[in-house]
Amino acid sequence: MFSGVVYAEQIMERRLHAVVLPPGPRLLTALAAALDGTGPAICPLPADLPPAALRTLIDTLAPHAVQTEDGLTPHHPRTPEAGVPAGPGTAVLIATSGSTGTPKFVELSAEALRRSAAATVRRLDAGPGDRWLCCLPTSHIAGLQVLVRSLLTGTDPIIHPRFDTAAVAAAGADLLALVPTQLRRLLDAGADLARHRAILLGGAAAPPGLLETARARGARVHTTYGMSETCGGCVYDGRPLDGVRLAIAPDGRIRIAGPVLFTGYRLRPDLTRQALADGWFTTQDLGSLGDDGRLHVRGRADDVINTGGEKVVAAEVAATLAHHPRVRDVVVVGRPDPEWGERVTAVVVPDGDAPDLTDLRAFVRRTMPAHAAPRELRLVPAIPLLPSGKPDRELLRRG
Repeated sequence: MFSGVVYAEQIMERRLHAVVLPPGPRLLTALAAALDGTGPAICPLPADLPPAALRTLIDTLAPHAVQTEDGLTPHHPRTPEAGVPAGPGTAVLIATSGSTGTPKFVELSAEALRRSAAATVRRLDAGPGDRWLCCLPTSHIAGLQVLVRSLLTGTDPIIHPRFDTAAVAAAGADLLALVPTQLRRLLDAGADLARHRAILLGGAAAPPGLLETARARGARVHTTYGMSETCGGCVYDGRPLDGVRLAIAPDGRIRIAGPVLFTGYRLRPDLTRQALADGWFTTQDLGSLGDDGRLHVRGRADDVINTGGEKVVAAEVAATLAHHPRVRDVVVVGRPDPEWGERVTAVVVPDGDAPDLTDLRAFVRRTMPAHAAPRELRLVPAIPLLPSGKPDRELLRRG
């Protein structure tokens, strides 16, 4: 059990293992040792990646060894770098591609992970015996933090390597962390969501109708905002967790400070300097703060669509379209256009009879400028997702 005593902070040159294990007891043991300093720092990687992609990811990471179900193997990279120690204080690294697809490795200290987990437990008023269900990929921060919270509170997590609607509904967990698609599937299956003390919902913006339906059925859903660099969700229902501070940069991007921040990007001091300054992390998300201090996330800065010289925040158009009675799910992207530069494209999962483009354009123009109205409509049976549960926007842009 992770006692909360952070020995890892005192380790200046620490071994690093790439951990290619499915969610389960062995990964939990490796995580506990990384957090209390008795074992190496770890970087959990997805075990189901194609071998060539996994090899590239491991070579970029430059660990001392690779742990798999077959045991521990020293790493022999195809690059000059090998066995580079983890950064000072680093306990866990999380791989994140960002908007370019180039892998980066976010370095997280045991103290930051512990503070994040403890703040979540306090915010949810979770009891000492409450059990978490882990059904998100543990190579991503949302899934890994479920395990950290369980270690912190001394409870055994319920681990499902894959999301299965029937199994999750029957698991009897007190606390869940889900992405919107998973919550929708549970609702469609008639799961009793009122039995859970709390459900954390993150990874992507939740359609308004989804939250209303879940809460009407007794679900205690908390929307979360955060990323790997903040040890996962650090803002719940628009309000920061204990110790977290928020600000808006002059260009509209959200800035975050507090004890949950990462320490840097592995082997990329240039990127670290760009992202971290004076104790603040500048995100790639646009947002605003209300008079009550509540955060409103507008969307990603790199998802701003430039159409005919006008700028459109894709997430704001999607949020408007989500209120349309014949829209079940929606993502808005910019696709290349020879006349407009980019055209606003709505990718819609219909709810019953499919809407048409004219109807959706009129619906958007009720509350938004004319240039924000979609010029293209694509109907799909489901929104394609990344392993993290976020919409695969790059795939949708390519169309």
